[in-house]
Order: sequence, then C-alpha cells, then structure tokens
Amino acid sequence: MASHTAPGLFRRVTDFYAALLRLLLALSLLILVLPVTMQVISRFMPFIPHYIWTEEMARFLLVWMIMLGSVVGVREAGHFVVDLWPHLTPRRRAMLDLLANGAILVLAFAFFWWGWEYTDFAWFRISELAELPLWLIHIAWPIAGASWVLFAGERAIDAALVLAGRRT
Repeated sequence: MASHTAPGLFRRVTDFYAALLRLLLALSLLILVLPVTMQVISRFMPFIPHYIWTEEMARFLLVWMIMLGSVVGVREAGHFVVDLWPHLTPRRRAMLDLLANGAILVLAFAFFWWGWEYTDFAWFRISELAELPLWLIHIAWPIAGASWVLFAGERAIDAALVLAGRRT
C-alpha cells in the first residue's frame, strides 16, 4: 500500500497528528504507572495512606490509552487488519483494503455520532471520588471516532487511487 510520507499538506497534517497521538499514548502509559504503583504499594505498606483518587485516575487513563491505541492502530493498519492473503496483487490488495476501511468508517461514524451523545450526557456531571468532570473521559469516544474517520478515510483514498491506476 502507499506510504504515509507522500508530500502534500494533508499528509503532513495527518503525519503530525499521528505523531502527537503516539506521544500522548506514551505519556498516558507513563502517567498511569504512578497511580497504579501507589495503589499497589499502599495495600502492602500500612504506613502509606490509601488514596482513593488513584483508582479513578487509573480508570480515566486506561480508557484514554485504549482509545488512543485504537487510533494509532487504525493509522498503522495493524489493529483492525488481519493479513489472511499475504500474496495478493496490488489491485486486489487495494480492493480488500477499501472493503476493510469501509467497515472501519462505519464503526468510526457510530463512535463519533453516539460518542457525542455520550459526552453530552456527562457534560455537567462529575466523578464521585476525584470530582473530575466526566466529559473528560467520555469525550474520548467521539475523538477516537473522528480520528478513525481521518485515518481510515486516508487509507480508503489510497486504495481507491490504486484501483483507479493513479498509484501503485
């Protein structure tokens, strides 16, 4: 399939966005280590206080890690794609990629559409323990959906260009 290094403003923007998402994914993993470590240590050390906010923070970060990881997986075609036929011609590979990315786009639009409703439901609510606004966790769904649309759409365009004979 075509590489993501093709020149053009759109490709440069999507490359930058993908790099930003990878950085946020790594940062969320690094930050997640702190509250989880505090939870584990406080269970075995009686002199360390049990912080309740660590459980909620870990849950928020885990949801964001899952959503960011799924977006990076769509970008790199490694999450939703299973290579059942490794020796296809470029044209047949493009047809299969177009079909797969079409299915991802359907799911992406569902995540985006109902993710906004989900976020709207939580807009004025706060979490019980840390009293964080719940929209901070709920907004991960429409952001993931919009990002899937961007990256799956990009791959679908690449496949369509191969089918049209404008790219190899």
